Amino acid sequence: MFKFITHRSFGANLLAVVVVSLILLLAFIVLLRTFTRHNEVVKVPSVKGMNLAEATRTLQSMGFEVSVEDSAYRDNLPKLSVVYQSPDAGDEVKASRTVYLTVNRFIPPMIELPNLMGLQFKFAESSLSGYGLKLGDTTYKPDFARNTVLDMVVNGVSTKAGTKIPMGTVVSLVLGQGIAETQIPVPDLFGMRLTDARVVLEANGVLMGSVVPDGDVSDTATAFIYRQTPAPVTSDGIQNLIHAGQAIDVYVGKQIPVRADSTQQN
Repeated sequence: MFKFITHRSFGANLLAVVVVSLILLLAFIVLLRTFTRHNEVVKVPSVKGMNLAEATRTLQSMGFEVSVEDSAYRDNLPKLSVVYQSPDAGDEVKASRTVYLTVNRFIPPMIELPNLMGLQFKFAESSLSGYGLKLGDTTYKPDFARNTVLDMVVNGVSTKAGTKIPMGTVVSLVLGQGIAETQIPVPDLFGMRLTDARVVLEANGVLMGSVVPDGDVSDTATAFIYRQTPAPVTSDGIQNLIHAGQAIDVYVGKQIPVRADSTQQN
């Protein structure tokens, strides 16, 4: 065979090498296309909302690889169901392509309750939604700051900002009702303990304003009120009036006060 090659011209040998190389290259390309399914594409099915096992079976039956890459939490979807997929449904890709899935968490993550105090209702509502929380009931109480958040309630309990709660928790809001148009007589708080006075004011829709204790008072809750602003009556004995939602400031001492006369000065 070597004699046959050596007896041929260099040009003929070179041509033979080129022809053989081309044949081998074409064969390689054909085999490569066969193994890689060149130009063979399929549409990715939609598996969003399916549980993970069902989504995996669906994708693998069409020749896709499946990989769970992340988790999220959606309280409107079943646990361990598919939230996102990549590539998206309808994309045309090779059948051997890996489809990455994000599944719904089985246990909701814990988050901090945002500080909504003092926010207008529409901003508080938007903030709750942004944190993945649900708006519950809205109730009103007299306060000059109309439609602002006065309290946040979770499971019937007043809850402070920063408290850890599960995502998806229902948060109810207490809002300011604003100052009422009608007026009521100023409640007479003279001689009451501060705790009892708060009950009276709340029943009348009036707010407790500043509490000014005497220097020897260590526990204001059990102290006695000896002065309030505004007073129940004027120096002329005329009944003072107040709007629901307004506040009364009080001064408290350790001793039970004795009223000097039938009126109380401002």
